[in-house]
Amino acid sequence: MERTIRFSISLEIELSRKFARWLKKNGYDNRSEAIRDLIRNKLVEEEWKDEQTEVAAILTLVYNHESRELPQALTNIQHRHNDLILSSTHVHLDKHNCLEAIIMKGRAGLIKNAANELLSLRRVKHGRLIMTTTG
Repeated sequence: MERTIRFSISLEIELSRKFARWLKKNGYDNRSEAIRDLIRNKLVEEEWKDEQTEVAAILTLVYNHESRELPQALTNIQHRHNDLILSSTHVHLDKHNCLEAIIMKGRAGLIKNAANELLSLRRVKHGRLIMTTTG
């Protein structure tokens, strides 16, 4: 069982009120869990600043599959970075649009570069790199 410590913090009244509204909006039952999550998020951000750190990520891409060159370009780039890609899922959103979710693990710098290659392709409508940690 993990040990915990208790500490107190001081906040300006208005900041405390805003935080209370944020807690409610985001479904937190208590301040402690929210503070823990905020700290964890900041630590993950710090991990990603070191390009050599091993991290994990999910890259999402939305695109029109009717562009003949785009699906092939996406596949070619993924094959070039196969050492980073653990899995990918392709979903047909409607007659024209597809969503691809690519799960990646590797060095932060390499993942960012591969993601940028894919996201910058012409006709990719939207995409996002969701950065996380390996634990």
